[in-house]
Amino acid sequence: MVVQNPQHTYRKDGIFYYCRRVPKDLLIRYDEERIVMSLRTKSITAARRSAAAITSRLDEYWMSIRIAEMKIPKLVATDAGIIKQHTIKLSDALASYHALKGIGKDVLFFTTSDRFCKYLIDALGDRHVADYSSSDASAFRDHLFDRGLSSSSVRRAFSSIRAIINLAIKEHGLNCVNGFASTFIPEKEGPKRRMPIPTDSLREIQAKCVSIDDDMRWLIALISDSGMRLAEAAGLLKTDINLETDIPFIELKPHEWRPLKTANSKRLIPLVGYSLWACDRILSNGDSVFAFPRYMNGSRCNSNSASATLNKWLRPMLPENCVIHSFRHSFRDRLRDVEAPTEITDTLGGWANKSVGQKYGAGFQLNILAKWMQKIA
Repeated sequence: MVVQNPQHTYRKDGIFYYCRRVPKDLLIRYDEERIVMSLRTKSITAARRSAAAITSRLDEYWMSIRIAEMKIPKLVATDAGIIKQHTIKLSDALASYHALKGIGKDVLFFTTSDRFCKYLIDALGDRHVADYSSSDASAFRDHLFDRGLSSSSVRRAFSSIRAIINLAIKEHGLNCVNGFASTFIPEKEGPKRRMPIPTDSLREIQAKCVSIDDDMRWLIALISDSGMRLAEAAGLLKTDINLETDIPFIELKPHEWRPLKTANSKRLIPLVGYSLWACDRILSNGDSVFAFPRYMNGSRCNSNSASATLNKWLRPMLPENCVIHSFRHSFRDRLRDVEAPTEITDTLGGWANKSVGQKYGAGFQLNILAKWMQKIA
């Protein structure tokens, strides 16, 4: 009489082996189509017992995977005791995010979140936020890389989408996880380093600004000798500029249409050289309360438009990896060249404090700051 081997087993050289085919819906998780392992016994009784235990464990494990990947929106009870599904689509979550988080934010907040959600909807559809899984997030990451986005841009996209879905989960009491919560974003390239503008190029640009003498060139001249960020300068009021004093200066402060990047960005900037020339031209031009009305779009400062336009004009005069923001890099180098103390440099440029001690006291007087600005002019 031939004794039949236990289910999912076979014998080789008298030793029992366990062999079972992986279910088709789970094959993507395995490198092989079958699970094969030695049961380390020649006893059919021991082999039958071990095979049954392994089969049971595999059935439980595979079912747990299937359950974990099921799309189960939260069920909530209404006042009438009727059970209904409670969830929200990504497009509706975006609208809620804008309404709740967009108060006081500039136009960039809205355009970037709109753009990143459009990327996601184009790639995976406008789903309920609970329906985006971690594997969907990984596929979306790869989609963005295929579009040519850099690692830093992909991180910004994920940060925005993560925030939108997190808010939707909290506001609507959803019982789900954020599929974008912990997606790994590899570093596919080194960051491009912005270079300072060489002195010869800087002087050439400033001379052309005086020669052309229009509002676009005033903006370039202003930031070239002040260390201001482009958005800081483009969003100025004329009343922020003080020329009728012993030391001309700009009082840089936040406005509704143009907030400042950091708390340290609020500062007094002595005016010297071409920045002083630019401010004189600004105050003698037109009736607008804004220093640069060209870049005021309704109630917001459109510094992105200024950046694109000015970079296009500057490009033929600048070396590789230099843009409008490179004036700030040059500003820092120019202060290094005159051996300005780091604390002076950070104060003039609105950079963050490097130590706790820098936060003590009232800070530098305007005449001290002006002394170092005169040295670089």
